[in-house]
Amino acid sequence: MEPEIVEYLKTPPDRATLERILDLLHLEPRDLMRKNEPVYKEARLDDEQLTRKALSSAMLKHPILIERPIVLSKGEARIGRPPAKVLEIL
Repeated sequence: MEPEIVEYLKTPPDRATLERILDLLHLEPRDLMRKNEPVYKEARLDDEQLTRKALSSAMLKHPILIERPIVLSKGEARIGRPPAKVLEIL
């Protein structure tokens, strides 16, 4: 099986795909967010009261918030930072 690089800026994920990626990465939505993006601050996503669903919805609405790159291979996923992390699943 060839590795898949998730290009969600070109093709944003749907909710099921995002949830699958989060599960494969063993992360909560906030852990996969780019907190330095202006929209993170503008949408007040740092509010600890926000639910998993609310954070996921923000990521679906603004895919720029999702850390990148994400590589899927052999039923596993890794964020490609540092790039050596991807080698673990190839």
